[in-house]
Amino acid sequence: MTPPPAAERSSTRRRSDIDAKPVHSLSYDILCIIFSFLDLFDLVRCSVVCKSWNYAIYKSEILRTFCSRYQKQEMNTASTSEVSFSLEKPLLECLEEIAMERHKLALKEGRIRVSQWIGHSVRAEQCRMKMGLILTGVGDKVMRLWSPEKFRCLEEYSIPEKVPLVDFDFDMGKIVGLVGRQLCIWSRSGNRSIFPSRECTFVKGLCMRYFDAEAVVGCEDGTAHVFDMYSRRCSRIIRMLPGPVTCLCVSDDQLILGGSLLGNIGVSGLRSDQRVAMLRSRNTVGIRSLCYNDSSHLVFAGSTAGHVYCWDLRMMKSLWESRVSPNVVYSLQHLQNDRSSLAVGGIDGILRILDQNTGTVRSCCIMDSRLLSTHQNSLGTVEERIGKRLSDETPIDAINRRNRPSITSLAVGMNKIATTHNDKFIRLWKFQS
Repeated sequence: MTPPPAAERSSTRRRSDIDAKPVHSLSYDILCIIFSFLDLFDLVRCSVVCKSWNYAIYKSEILRTFCSRYQKQEMNTASTSEVSFSLEKPLLECLEEIAMERHKLALKEGRIRVSQWIGHSVRAEQCRMKMGLILTGVGDKVMRLWSPEKFRCLEEYSIPEKVPLVDFDFDMGKIVGLVGRQLCIWSRSGNRSIFPSRECTFVKGLCMRYFDAEAVVGCEDGTAHVFDMYSRRCSRIIRMLPGPVTCLCVSDDQLILGGSLLGNIGVSGLRSDQRVAMLRSRNTVGIRSLCYNDSSHLVFAGSTAGHVYCWDLRMMKSLWESRVSPNVVYSLQHLQNDRSSLAVGGIDGILRILDQNTGTVRSCCIMDSRLLSTHQNSLGTVEERIGKRLSDETPIDAINRRNRPSITSLAVGMNKIATTHNDKFIRLWKFQS
């Protein structure tokens, strides 16, 4: 074959050089022009790609212009007294307010897409979501870490033989699990270690929460055992409640809150060995789920009779009580730093969005039975379906149970909620603003 002329080869090389030009070699002005077409969340994602992109986004007027445009839109759609957004605040604070407002609107009235896939061979009862990752388990002999973007299993962690996984939590470097009467740590590299048996002195652990570098185990005898992750020793035992500690949460300022089936919530500090306060519900129904909002100092609890309670921890005062379901509330969560929306799930299978400040139910959601599409992930088929919002008049008993399996656990991310249902399936609800 006759080789192409030199001029043509040179032209081909130039075109190839242009096509292969790395993005970090683009000039500052060109980057600013490109970024000006992006939305808030795309800009934030781009800002962590590399230093030059971060500089172009934060040092230019792109984000400030975006905030100004958002403020004008807000003022056009609300009265002056309703507008809380101000450009006088630091830029990052302004961006967080915008993100939280969009999250609130998406959960309240956005279109819903539900992705469902088989995540475990037997069942999964619990899920956690942090750093854009979902961890699922309790029910079979593995925990799995998932990417919510592609529904791909990133890592798998085996449970020791002949002992059940009771509860778990995780951070960037490790997974901490309550396994039988012992604590177990899995590093993200895959190595597993178990606390020495002499350190696990509790009779029966019912729940666990992890706060770097300590894990707290709620026990059947009403105590909370605090374990140091580095020394692998029980550092203290706290007498939390007169009955079993059925649920726990730990605050950023090192407060421990434990719920009881007697209807009480004990409050203690990580450095104390005694309960320092007690929150009581207006009735004696059991507390089944707990979460604490560090930014507003509000405590939320779900009961065995379908109630959701809210207390202000600073004043030790009950703010509101709302019966949102006829049955058990298994799980309730909110996005970190979000002071507006609370996601609630339980035995009736309805995903509810509540107003954190009043307890008003903003929205009730289920998955529609119609299948939109399917595609494959690492373990099988992912089904895409539409999420449906229910009207206030819709009778729950008239809805097919296949469309509303019991929600045993939920975890909240930005514009999305992951749920498990005591079966093989994991669901990811994406709310489009």
